[in-house]
Amino acid sequence: MSRRSAVKNTRKVKDSDSSGVNPRQPCPCGSGKRYKACHGSSGGVVDVPVARPFDGLAFECELVALREFVPSGTARLALKDDREVTLATVLPMAAAALVRADGVAFLGLQVQTRSNDISRDLARALTWLLEAKAGDVLPVVGPESDPGPDPERLQDLVDTAAELPVEVHADFGWWLPEGSEPSGDVALSLERANQAIMPTERIGPAAYWVDAGEKAHLRWVRPEPEERLLAAMARLHARGELTLGEGSRYAGSFRAHGLLVPVWDLDPEQHAREWTAPAAELGARVDAALASLDDEPLTGNERRARDGLLGRQITIR
Repeated sequence: MSRRSAVKNTRKVKDSDSSGVNPRQPCPCGSGKRYKACHGSSGGVVDVPVARPFDGLAFECELVALREFVPSGTARLALKDDREVTLATVLPMAAAALVRADGVAFLGLQVQTRSNDISRDLARALTWLLEAKAGDVLPVVGPESDPGPDPERLQDLVDTAAELPVEVHADFGWWLPEGSEPSGDVALSLERANQAIMPTERIGPAAYWVDAGEKAHLRWVRPEPEERLLAAMARLHARGELTLGEGSRYAGSFRAHGLLVPVWDLDPEQHAREWTAPAAELGARVDAALASLDDEPLTGNERRARDGLLGRQITIR
């Protein structure tokens, strides 16, 4: 990997005269220190936040879902050298990585990151994991764990064209080797984690049914650029087709790692599998609407529908 590509997300900050930053102002890196006491010195580097850290991966949408809202899920990660590592939503104590007592290696997704590039942090944890032994745990990971000048990204270590065979679990029993019985603090931690789970099922590619109690939802991570996706959804909304049928309602959307995640409210009395076919049909309508945008610009009514969709931003819990 070239030096240029390795540091494409890093911006050099020179002295205050050339950077345009007042030396008494907070440093752009977000450290909370004054610029002159932080990256104002020569050779300082500021990590520029990577808006779409999983771009280039065929399973980008699934990664976003597993990191953001799937409570308990695992997937076998296809590495370039054929070694076996399992991606996991949450590990015990929110560890960045661990090797279970039976030798199964897990890479955690729902962890605190210490840089502005989640992909790079995951690569650091993955590199550590490939050398770890049974029982080893990596609590956190960040730039200080990789002093080299050209740290790799996840895209450098995995098969970028591979699919991600996601398995959603009803609990966190997979934390332990098969046949193991938890005890003491482990049992208590496992019990607490299981109690916090919202029932979740995967009903399509990066499309997840979630039972939030009073309501159920479809949370669907989409790969299209936000502006184009919103235009397609507006076309459907203007036709009354932005729905999964009776018992469903478009609720809004949120952004995660550079992608838009539309959300629908669903009748909680219906089983998750009852929404599989309607979700597939909706997906086909979205694809057709996306294709139509090349030849048919939005009408006035559709533009007004798009404006309405833009204002329906939601926050998930």
